[in-house]
Amino acid sequence: MLHIATVHYQSPRWIDIQTSYLRRHISVPFQTWSSIEGIDPSYAASFDRVFEQRGPHPCKLNHLALEICHAAAPEDLIMFLDGDAFPIADPMPVIEEGLQKAPLLAVRRAENLDEPQPHPCFCVTTVGAWQGLPGDWSLGPVWPAGKRELISDVGANLMRTLELTKTPWVPLLRTNGAKLHPLLFAVYGDVVYHHGAGFREKALPRVDRERLRTQQRPRRVVRDAIARLRGGMDTGVRGGTETVQLNNRNSLRVFEAIQRNDPDWLALVTEEVALEAGV
Repeated sequence: MLHIATVHYQSPRWIDIQTSYLRRHISVPFQTWSSIEGIDPSYAASFDRVFEQRGPHPCKLNHLALEICHAAAPEDLIMFLDGDAFPIADPMPVIEEGLQKAPLLAVRRAENLDEPQPHPCFCVTTVGAWQGLPGDWSLGPVWPAGKRELISDVGANLMRTLELTKTPWVPLLRTNGAKLHPLLFAVYGDVVYHHGAGFREKALPRVDRERLRTQQRPRRVVRDAIARLRGGMDTGVRGGTETVQLNNRNSLRVFEAIQRNDPDWLALVTEEVALEAGV
C-alpha cells in the first residue's frame, strides 16, 4: 500500500488538481493523508484521512508520517508530496528502481543554489525505513547558499541523519528547462511537477535573490524606491519587486492552464514556450 502525505494551507486551489492527477497516474492502491489548515472542512472529503494541525510545514509532515507509521505495515510506502506538486506520469517505475538502490528517493533542488538535502515536494521511502532512521523534516544543520549566508531548510535534519547513519539516498533532479524560472515550475525525473510557492504570493526564492545581488543594477534602486512609495512590496533586494511581479504573473498563467486542464500546459514550463523573459 502507498500512503501519500500532503499539506494544504489556507487555500484549496490545488486540492482538486492534485487529487485528480493522483487518480490518473498512480498505478497502485493508495491512501491520501492530509492537513488542510485554514481551508473549508468540506474539502476533507477529497482525502482518505485528514488531521487538524498547527505549526510549521516540517512539523505537519512529521505528524502525518507519525500517523501513517502507526497505521501502516513496515513494507508500505510513504510518499511525501507538497500541496502544489503532483505526478504527470506514473511514478512507480522510477520509485521501484530508486528504492532498489537506496531506501529513500527524493527530489534534490540542485537548481536552488545547489541545495544538498532531500526535499518533501516529492519523496518516497518505506514505513520501516522512515522509522529506522528515524525520519525528520525539521530544519537544523546549515549549508552555504550563494556567497552571503549559511542557511537551513526543510529536510536538513533528514539529510544529516542519512549522513550519520551512512544511509544512501537517490536524488531526483529537475528534467525540464529553466527558461521560465530556474526553480519554480519544475518537473523532476520526468514524473512529478512542483509549481513552487503555490500557496503564497510575493515569491522571491533564494536563487532569484542571489542573481539580483550579483547583477547589482543601480537603476533598480530607484525603481524599487518608487514602488515602495506607491505602496508596493519591499523585497529587500534590488530588482526584487519586478521579479516578484513577474513570478506572480507566470505562476497565475501556469496555474490557470493547469486548472482548466489545458492539454498544452506542460509546454509552458519547458523550453518550448516562454511566457515572459526573466528580469
